[in-house]
Amino acid sequence: MAASPQKIHAIIHEAALASAAAGVSFAQVPGADEAVILPIQAAMVMAIAREHGASVTEGIVAKFLLPYASLTVGRVVVEWVVGWLPGAGNAVNAATAAALTETIGWAADKYFGSFVRA
Repeated sequence: MAASPQKIHAIIHEAALASAAAGVSFAQVPGADEAVILPIQAAMVMAIAREHGASVTEGIVAKFLLPYASLTVGRVVVEWVVGWLPGAGNAVNAATAAALTETIGWAADKYFGSFVRA
């Protein structure tokens, strides 16, 4: 069964929007949004894997997300620099949270798409 590109797009974009909402909500407390964003990203990766017909465990998802930890650290640094600025900090934090989630989502789509076809 081939994965539906429309469904994959919806999964990724919904997760990115949810991550952006968390980024806006927690912008003035650097790093606090990670407790909300990480589960969103993990659920997104699992949904993408299922859409491709792959069976995954939480351990596999954690291994998949681990390489993106350095990007998350960079995002937290950005939060420390501008996150305390009302308005601007919220916008930057939301944008970086959404962009990172989108990046992870498209990487998961490519990974699980090639894994299932192989």
